[in-house]
Amino acid sequence: MDYAKARRVMVDSQLRPQAVTDPLVVAAMAAVPREQFVPEAVQPVAYMDRILDLGGGKALSPPATLGRMLTELGPRSGERALVVGTAPAYAAAVLAAMGVDVVTLSEGDLAQGLAGGGPYDVIILDGAVEVIPDTIIAQLREGGRLGTCLIENGVQRLVIGRRAGAFGTKSIADAAAARLPGFDRPRAFVF
Repeated sequence: MDYAKARRVMVDSQLRPQAVTDPLVVAAMAAVPREQFVPEAVQPVAYMDRILDLGGGKALSPPATLGRMLTELGPRSGERALVVGTAPAYAAAVLAAMGVDVVTLSEGDLAQGLAGGGPYDVIILDGAVEVIPDTIIAQLREGGRLGTCLIENGVQRLVIGRRAGAFGTKSIADAAAARLPGFDRPRAFVF
């Protein structure tokens, strides 16, 4: 399979139509070989615009979801980023190709983040979550940005948050990502 051609097709048919317009994001995603971040059996479909089940409870978000998130986050060379997910290596490689200093977390209590390495300019929760924990928000530098797919009433929305004194999010678009474990909203009693 011609993976270089598959990357070009991904850029032209998935990223650009989904408003992935940041030249740094496009260049990084066009350069990073996505097929190297999935098991051999999944490599032929590595560039499909869907959630890829990598086995063992791990999943890779669609390229357009990551590309749009990075475009909205605007990470720049020299910034520090934390990528939290079940398979964060691809997102980390794309950020590294953009010149970002990246730390990943894929084991343990993901909702606790990695406080010892912060504060971070950018945090990516690489998957779908029902809630963004305060423990994660606390690891953002003042002015830092966070991106994830937030599940609201059963619908996944790509959201970007910024820590500016308080923390608030802005909904960008519908999105698709595998659920991250440990980010469920506490269940309340309902009559």
